[in-house]
Parts: sequence; structure tokens; C-alpha cells
Amino acid sequence: MARLYILLFLAQVVLAVCALISCLSAEEDGIRHLPRIAWLLIILFFPLVGSIAWFVAGRERRHAGGSTSWAPGGRPAAPARPVAPDDDPEFLRSIEERSRQADQELFRRWEDDLRRREDDLRKREGEPPREEPRPEK
Repeated sequence: MARLYILLFLAQVVLAVCALISCLSAEEDGIRHLPRIAWLLIILFFPLVGSIAWFVAGRERRHAGGSTSWAPGGRPAAPARPVAPDDDPEFLRSIEERSRQADQELFRRWEDDLRRREDDLRKREGEPPREEPRPEK
């Protein structure tokens, strides 16, 4: 019988610790009915009942497919943000733009280097350097 009491006591402690962690890590708009400090005090002073109350009524539940509250009249959650940078279309566009700019800069440097080498070869052969208008950007 003593083992059962110890097991139930440990289960209550684990539940209270999980509720405290959940309450402390919840975003401010994810806490319902009471302020965070009230939930913390309820969980600390009434570990079993407070923990169960937190999981049932205190935190905002979200569906797996969506992000709306399950409670009637619940607040709609903020729009979901991309999970990783490669899922964010704006980030992908910025990478493409930077890549395009880097390619243009590299191409411009190659053209300048090629012109310089051609002019050096013409100087060695005694021909006057070629004068070409450079495109301005």
C-alpha cells in the first residue's frame, strides 16, 4: 500500500512540474481565463487540482492541422509562420536576388579583367588599345 502512495505522490509531482513548465513557457496569448501568475499560484498551492485545471482550462489548445482554439468563442491564433528558412518565400526571393547580384558583379569583373588582358596583349604587339564605351549601370 505504501508503494501505491509513493507512486501516486510521484505522479502528482511530475504532473505539477509539467504544468509549471507548460505555464511558464506558454506565450501570453496562449493563456486563458486567468493571468499567468494566478495559474502559477494555483499550480503551486493545489498541485493535483491546479495542474489538471491548467491543462484543461488554462492553456489554449490548438488543432494539429490548424491553429485555432478548441474552446467556443476562442481567439483565432496568429497566422502560422514558416518553420524553416527554406519554407519562407520572402527568404527564398532574397537569396535569388543576392545570387543574381553576385553573378552580375562577377560577370562585370570578368569582363573588366578580359578587357585589361586584351589591352596588355595589344600593347605587347604594338597595336593601340581599343576604346570601347563601357555600359554604365
